[in-house]
Amino acid sequence: MNKISEHITYAEAIHSSTAKRRGIDNTPNQTQLDCMKALAENIFEPLREWCGGPVKVNSFFRSVVLNENIGGAASSQHCKGQAIDIDDVYGCKTNAEMYNWIKANLNFDQMIWEFGTDMQPNWVHISYVSQKENRNKCLKAYKENRKTKYKII
Repeated sequence: MNKISEHITYAEAIHSSTAKRRGIDNTPNQTQLDCMKALAENIFEPLREWCGGPVKVNSFFRSVVLNENIGGAASSQHCKGQAIDIDDVYGCKTNAEMYNWIKANLNFDQMIWEFGTDMQPNWVHISYVSQKENRNKCLKAYKENRKTKYKII
């Protein structure tokens, strides 16, 4: 398999420096791969079209072992292939612009304004389950006593 969608390669979707460094298998099964394709087609591709250029994929699929190794939440949707972290390092749109566009235009499960400031997140986390099951839940991640907390926004 070469591509998850028109603009996301399979290699990009499963890439992890930590997995490579620690010899962790980060290969999705067919169910996870199907979820990744649904997220890419329903969230990433419409977003990329609106942005008019590339959008950086920071993290997409994570095996359970990889997720444990990086300190991810045990319930992370990344492990199901249902979550993607994006960052506009290419300057097409800001992370805040992408967050607000997704919120106004797409059906998603959960979207997180990841840290940063009130004006700009450091990156954006978006998950997608299905048209019927998505909650369109918006959160903001912040640190309190060195622990990550979330508030509904």
